[in-house]
Amino acid sequence: MPAADDTLDLVFGALADPTRRAILARIAGREATVNQLVDGFDLAQPTISKHLKVLERAGLISRGREAQFRPVRLDAKALAGVDAWLGDYRRFWEESFERLDDYVKQLKDMDLTDE
Repeated sequence: MPAADDTLDLVFGALADPTRRAILARIAGREATVNQLVDGFDLAQPTISKHLKVLERAGLISRGREAQFRPVRLDAKALAGVDAWLGDYRRFWEESFERLDDYVKQLKDMDLTDE
């Protein structure tokens, strides 16, 4: 199992491509076969397969086996690490906005007392 930083690198690398993000959006609601994904994109099957390998390596999808089909499913567990990483920055921005709100209130109070 890769280290947390390595996993984040893989996930962000996978998400950096708009086609891979579109694939994830497509399978977020339901699984799809490679051929179904090919039909939804203007790309050849080998290209879609390469994108799927990147997503699978990042832990963002899993592949099942049903008869001759190998449906692709979203596996959102890898996104939990991204959410945790982003959480630190989310707290930073929330605190910054709170300080900005306080500052704006102080300015308004000063403006009211000057009248």
